[in-house]
Amino acid sequence: MARNAVDKATSIDAQLRMLAPKKLSDDDKLVEYDALLLDRFLDILQDLQGADIRERVQECYELAAEYENKLDPKQLDEIGNLLTRLDPGDSIVIAKSLSHMLILANLAEEVQIAYRRRIKLKKGDFADENSATTESDIEETFKRLVGELKKSPLEVFDALKNQTVDLVLTAHPTQSVRRSLLQKHGRIRDCLTKLYAKDITPDEKQELDEALQREIQAAFRTDEIRRAPPTPQDEMRAGMSYFHETIWKGVPKFLRRVDTALKNIGINERVPYNAPLIQFSSWMGGDRDGNPRVTPEVTRDVCLLARMMAANLYYAQIEDLMFELSMWRCSDELRVKADKLHRSSKKDTTKYYIEFWKQVPPNEPYRVILSDVRDKLYNTRERSRHLLTSGFSEIPDEAIFTDVEQFLEPLELCYRSLCACGDHAIADGSLLDFLRQVSTFGLSLVRLDIRQESGRHTDVMDAITDYLGVGSYREWPEEKRQEWLLSELNGKRPLFGPDLPKTNEIAEVLDTFHVLAELPSDSFGAYVISMATAPSDVLAVELLQRECHVKKPLRVVPLFEKLADLEGAPAALARLFSVEWYRNRINGKQEVMIGYSDSGKDAGRFSAGWQLYKAQEELIKVAKTFGVKLTMFHGRGGTVGRGGGPTHLAILSQPPDTVHGSLRVTVQGEVIEQSFGEEHLCFRTLQRFTAATLEHGMHPPISPKPEWRALMDEMAVVATEEYRSIVFQEPRFVEYFRLATPELEYGRMNIGSRPSKRKPSGGIESLRAIPWIFAWTQTRFHLPVWLGFGAAFKHVLQKDIRNLQTLQQMYNEWPFFRVTIDLVEMVFAKGDPGIAALYDKLLVSDDLWLFGARLRANYEETKQLLLQVAGHRDLLEGDPHLRQRLHIRESYITALNVCQAYTLKRIRDPSFQSSPGPHLSKEIMEPGELAKVSTTSEFAPGGLEDTLILTMKGIAAGMQNTG
Repeated sequence: MARNAVDKATSIDAQLRMLAPKKLSDDDKLVEYDALLLDRFLDILQDLQGADIRERVQECYELAAEYENKLDPKQLDEIGNLLTRLDPGDSIVIAKSLSHMLILANLAEEVQIAYRRRIKLKKGDFADENSATTESDIEETFKRLVGELKKSPLEVFDALKNQTVDLVLTAHPTQSVRRSLLQKHGRIRDCLTKLYAKDITPDEKQELDEALQREIQAAFRTDEIRRAPPTPQDEMRAGMSYFHETIWKGVPKFLRRVDTALKNIGINERVPYNAPLIQFSSWMGGDRDGNPRVTPEVTRDVCLLARMMAANLYYAQIEDLMFELSMWRCSDELRVKADKLHRSSKKDTTKYYIEFWKQVPPNEPYRVILSDVRDKLYNTRERSRHLLTSGFSEIPDEAIFTDVEQFLEPLELCYRSLCACGDHAIADGSLLDFLRQVSTFGLSLVRLDIRQESGRHTDVMDAITDYLGVGSYREWPEEKRQEWLLSELNGKRPLFGPDLPKTNEIAEVLDTFHVLAELPSDSFGAYVISMATAPSDVLAVELLQRECHVKKPLRVVPLFEKLADLEGAPAALARLFSVEWYRNRINGKQEVMIGYSDSGKDAGRFSAGWQLYKAQEELIKVAKTFGVKLTMFHGRGGTVGRGGGPTHLAILSQPPDTVHGSLRVTVQGEVIEQSFGEEHLCFRTLQRFTAATLEHGMHPPISPKPEWRALMDEMAVVATEEYRSIVFQEPRFVEYFRLATPELEYGRMNIGSRPSKRKPSGGIESLRAIPWIFAWTQTRFHLPVWLGFGAAFKHVLQKDIRNLQTLQQMYNEWPFFRVTIDLVEMVFAKGDPGIAALYDKLLVSDDLWLFGARLRANYEETKQLLLQVAGHRDLLEGDPHLRQRLHIRESYITALNVCQAYTLKRIRDPSFQSSPGPHLSKEIMEPGELAKVSTTSEFAPGGLEDTLILTMKGIAAGMQNTG
């Protein structure tokens, strides 16, 4: 037995090679990394749980690998038999092990990608098969703009200085991995990278090996399951931890690289520190659309927490800067200021500083200036802390920084003085980095957006008109609403007093506006209105801001998401710009948000994508007519079904003229970890957004030809019809969806603070886009992504076979169409209808089997048509690296899918008989021992709930997407 286990251990690398020869490319490091992590993990598993458990895990893996080769459903049944013979305690361990192995495979892949990237940078070779489409190296972009596209270096520099990318972090409930585990994963990545470094000594290798073992074991021993849903404050803290760990230092580091790249095209200037290249905003604690847990108090807490954190980050750095600026030569301007400060500062300087705690001598003028900055930062931080804990603070305004200009002033003074004394090189060191941080993060770290549904504002207005006795705002037509709102906006009288009769909902909306009035205005960004359709929706928010005395009103951003709203958006914007009062208010600038998730759920990916494209073109035209600069705010999710995909491609496939140097994009849920989880990921994210935005502005993609547009319009009609006929009109679709996927069990994962439905009752319409996509991703059927494509292609090809040539031309020449097709092709590469068939067989009632079979036939037909249009023989033939990475993960995902399907069967059908064999794990785990923490679970018997959640998390990690 033991020998057999050892044989298997030594052969796991060989197994990978033997079972899947197609998995290997010349670049063999990935398999090496993967095998090393697996070896370590299997040894740990054997030590902790015994050889029997290890054998079962390997058996599952081998059967799944055989299935991947032959696609014979018999293998799936064998895995099923193997798993149903386990007792609940063992099935938890097996699910946890497979899930863990998948995560390790992902970590191996991340290290491999970073390794290949470094090799390419050393060679200066960017044009390999992969980087051309998904990478945007900033230096490469500059060189291409100057060399191939004949732009002058100065034009590039000017465009760069004036562009802004605003990344909006949102707490969408798609991050299914706990922070405790994310940190351990980071350490595993570090160990693996160092183990393969060239100059490593034998002792270091041994120590790293031990550290790797320790971290893998610590991750395996950590409960993966969140036992309680996070609060909005928890989500915000999780989001803020990325600033602490990577973004704070990542921004100045990235801007230095931009300086270097500029030098290499002949620009001997640095990017000005106040150029708004990168900005950060957040929805965490501000997005109240459908989330009753986000209250005015939460919004206040979140803003104060961010201000406290910003002051703390500056405060932690200011002493390093004081150490660095020890010079005595300075400009007269600085000396006068330093002498004044020195005379007025108290002799008994505070003892709580670690360095420079006695009074700084006047012959170190920079330190005198910076010690005053340090005192103010300390007080700024303490004041936020007091306000958070007790609601008031005795620290006066003059002792703190109230706005960012006050903060920049002494730092700019030091910068000017150093340059004047010939110390330019010193000024461009840490001081420049610090100035850039202050310009990027300000005193608030991020600006918080507020999002609320338009209906909630209508309710407030109705209560006010009712109180004033002028009628019912809700019943009024749009013209009358506008007329009344404008007369109030032009008037001076207060609308209502404290005696306005309020329901809880109305009080909540008004209290939110009072929080906006109470806190510093630099804490906030935009006020986003979802379900906005008419000018009165925007004017109502403007009026409420004035009524509640918001000193610097937030810009109001309408959000268009459903297909019909997108179609009506240009007309709605034109009506809004026709209102003279509003045009005067916005000062020539407007922002509009377009939603990818709900439009996709409403009409399918094909029609939603095309409608979003056309809506943007039309919105830009409307704005130009009225002389307004329009910023598009893209609400993209992580998955393709919710508008996700590689950043670089997504930006370069936008219609010409729509990016125009200013871009806002949401970074949601698990995408935050993929974008900012590590220093090198943070760097790459900032680089991709900056380079692609610059390239789109200076070298816009082509506009589609009229015949392409006509073809797209025709296909979109067919695609929407097909999608809606199945999703909304098929009488038993909802029943099938709920049976064939783990949608009903999704809420158990506790991955977000908001409910998974807008309204507790209701069908697909009320379901949020995330659980809708999540459920189909789990069964690897991805229905919302591809449904509609096949019918559309089939229709135009049957009508005229010459359309195939047109479609292939569109694929080769038009970035938007290519990106759309490539992303769906990638989703097909991750999909497997055989797995969906297993869920049907186990979970769906017999009379719905035919319906499932029909959908699977549609899947296969759509896949073939898609390959034909792309001119590919096999899926992903143009991207061998991605193909290899998907192959390596497939067997683990398959084993987890089978485990999930059978676990769902055991939960939903108590009469399903399985006769568990003897307990295998060395640690006696009573059913539900892991679940003891979750004492309130009324859900599944002994341990099955944990097994299910572990499979959900594992599959989400394997698909690298939750929702």
